[in-house]
Amino acid sequence: MVRISVVGDDLADFEAGAFSDHYVKLQLPPHGADYDSGADYAEVRASLPPDQHPRTRTYSVRAWDEAARRLTIDFVVHGDEGAAGPWAAGARPGDVLQLQGPGGAYLPRVDADWHLLAGDASVLPAIAASIERIPAGSVVFVVAEVDGPDEELDLASDADVRVGWVHRTMNPGEEPDLLTDAVRALDLPPGKGQAFVHGEASSVRALRRHLLVERELPVATLWVSGYWKLRRTEEGWREDKAEWQELVAADSA
Repeated sequence: MVRISVVGDDLADFEAGAFSDHYVKLQLPPHGADYDSGADYAEVRASLPPDQHPRTRTYSVRAWDEAARRLTIDFVVHGDEGAAGPWAAGARPGDVLQLQGPGGAYLPRVDADWHLLAGDASVLPAIAASIERIPAGSVVFVVAEVDGPDEELDLASDADVRVGWVHRTMNPGEEPDLLTDAVRALDLPPGKGQAFVHGEASSVRALRRHLLVERELPVATLWVSGYWKLRRTEEGWREDKAEWQELVAADSA
């Protein structure tokens, strides 16, 4: 995980804080591009073929300091793969980052009796930001799928946070039942719960079905999203996501 903070007057109109799952759309050069992230992208699109245009990548807001106009984003880096990871690994003070946002919709409910937050490494920034917003005394279950102990993070919160780290034995996304099996083993308390489940699409769908069918949680208490899809770029996943959402909706019927 690489943490990047961007600061500047261009963030004067940036509005974050209403939700804990705020995200931004980053505009990044593809790997191997002969221009950097501070380039005039309008000129790039006008002068270069589409395969060399900037890529849009969606990332959670880890923290936002309005007074300092400081936006912090955590990146999962997988070597030279993708556009965002290599950019974050090579970023240096003074580099420019172009972005749009923020979006968002989720906020932990203060009247919930307990909370469940589950996902893989891509979701850890949103989970960390969310549990910081949960008040002291609230019971929070976090189930996080990571590569191993080196990828585990300290998750600070005033709440009663119970973290279960699930270590993969295969590549990310290739074990879609890991999260569901870990959550199935939890002794969730009675009362009104709220669940935030994000991550790889197949894994998320399986866990959502478990919460709906086996745990009998109401649909209205679930905040579920497929952040990414195994073997699909973000562009490809955007093409597939409408169909995936239809399948997810059918699970609730």
